[in-house]
Amino acid sequence: MSTTINEKLSSSAYGGIKGDEYIPFVPTSEVMPETTGYSFIIGILFACMFAAANTYLGLKVGMTISAGIPGAILGIGLLKGAFKRNSILEANFVASLSAMGESIAGGIIFVLPALILLGFGLSIIQVAIVTVVGGIMGVFFITPLRRFLIVEEHGELVFPEAMAAAEVLVAGSAGGSGFKTVVTGIGAGGIYKFISGGLGFWPETASYTFTRYQGTQIGVDALASLLGVGFIIGTKSSALMFGGGVIAWFAMIPMISFIGAGLAAPIFPGTIPISEMSASNIWSNYIRYIGTGAVATGGIISLVTSLPAIVSSFKQSLAGIGGKNGGKVDRMNLEAPLLWVVGAAAFGFLATWLIPVIGGGLLGGVSALIFSFFFAVVSARMVGIIGASSNPVSGMTIATLLVVTSLLKITGVVGDEGIKTALLIAGVVCVAIAVAGGTAQSLKTTFIIGGTPKKVQIGMFIALSVASVVAGGVVLLLDKAYGIGTPLVAAPQASLMKLIVEGIMTAQLPWTLVLVGAAIAIFCALASIPILPVALGIYLPISLSSPVLIGGIIRKIVEAKFKENEERKAGSVERGILLASGLVAGDALIGILIAAFAVLEVNIGIGATLFPALAKSNLFSFIMFMALGTWVYIFAIKKNKGVE
Repeated sequence: MSTTINEKLSSSAYGGIKGDEYIPFVPTSEVMPETTGYSFIIGILFACMFAAANTYLGLKVGMTISAGIPGAILGIGLLKGAFKRNSILEANFVASLSAMGESIAGGIIFVLPALILLGFGLSIIQVAIVTVVGGIMGVFFITPLRRFLIVEEHGELVFPEAMAAAEVLVAGSAGGSGFKTVVTGIGAGGIYKFISGGLGFWPETASYTFTRYQGTQIGVDALASLLGVGFIIGTKSSALMFGGGVIAWFAMIPMISFIGAGLAAPIFPGTIPISEMSASNIWSNYIRYIGTGAVATGGIISLVTSLPAIVSSFKQSLAGIGGKNGGKVDRMNLEAPLLWVVGAAAFGFLATWLIPVIGGGLLGGVSALIFSFFFAVVSARMVGIIGASSNPVSGMTIATLLVVTSLLKITGVVGDEGIKTALLIAGVVCVAIAVAGGTAQSLKTTFIIGGTPKKVQIGMFIALSVASVVAGGVVLLLDKAYGIGTPLVAAPQASLMKLIVEGIMTAQLPWTLVLVGAAIAIFCALASIPILPVALGIYLPISLSSPVLIGGIIRKIVEAKFKENEERKAGSVERGILLASGLVAGDALIGILIAAFAVLEVNIGIGATLFPALAKSNLFSFIMFMALGTWVYIFAIKKNKGVE
């Protein structure tokens, strides 16, 4: 097999040069297998596996785990180990298809289970059709934006998980010290995850309540993956995210608690008096609506400011119509023709309008088309900032649901018919948002490695179409076994969607809170502060943004230690990024294993039995997380000739 002469990614993969000048890991002059029977079959199987695992986890706890990175690990391992193939382009293709498992799971679980909660029922056919309709728009709406987001913004948009996947692919292909570093990270992240999340020797979230400050809380989701993401992205974006969390948890929540302390009656949308609410109750009942308004407004502002570049990208992609430039276009710039983008838009519009299992009508078709494109832009940019795993898909879907339900009500489509129609339209858009983010992330990895965007997009659409059936089956299986909405399968986002659509139809939605979030976003824009990271920090629990910031601070300390020695600093940061990439992958792989134990109803949580005090200790959880962070720092600064 053909092999590359490189052994690791060049520093230019992370920026420092214009995207047009970047030479990929596999130069375009080198011929190497990419879309083969091996890569197609393995990629589709992995997409189905990750879709099943993430559907379960998402319905249970409201979060999904990264599939692209573990897909890269498994793909290159299986291709090299079982089939003796050492094509990194094949492995990248497998990883890209695998990532669709996470994307469609997020798109499905956030909305469609609400149909079950409302008593409308749900079928595998409905899930598959909604996924295919939203998926084709999500995959191909990125085409005219790819050059702007990935090439022109090279080095500006970090794409942390995409870069982690690229490092994994390169290390796995080249072997050597870089591969050993990644494998070390995988082992450490996997062991850490299994001991905490699997065996249950300590909680995965550590929190502290400030009883003298209106009972607000600070928390840390003590996950190796979040620490790794923080190290990869640094402090710039992570600090803004944490800043949004500070606004929510140390300004808004104490203020709401203080004002509501003497009130005996509940304040909508809460159902109990504020005086009886914990900080988490206040966040879930009030702050998330503010975060939704901020995310939606930030998305609008982002789209408006990006319009010139979007128009330019569309013009550049016109060259692809009818196969213009033909063989003169090198592999890494071979786009899906713009005609395909138009076809995806037409299909999404007509399918949402006319297919009976969706039945969105003309208004639904137009809404699905507009919101899918709009939030595809936002989603692609968000994964460039924080990665696909933390992409606020549910927040953008909530914004869609607010508008679509209101429009249906205005046009007289109300009651059960209006509620069901609004949810199905929002389901299409939600899938498009999630898939667009996953597609952008995989296309960034493809750009870094030197693959073919067009081939990857075709493969991803085929993979998501097959995996949608598997994900739908998991939803129905869990509903039959436990019941969607019960404590065992809480489906938190779908429960919120149910409340929102019912609230609008009954004229009981807290628009004031949504507009407060919009005002915060406008302030950020006027103050030249990046909006979406701050909005994301408000919308998500502070326990998610704090470990990312800790990871960023560790990287900052590494950089500060060698500020007088640029060569040593670059080597240590690179070593840390490789290790952090492994942490993310190890956490995700073992997370899937733990999900499998849960599905099989095998209880491996022996920690609570052996050491009950530690299993409930917030302090011990935080100590173990900081111990992991300290180890990352020590590992990064250790001199190693293979990395330097």
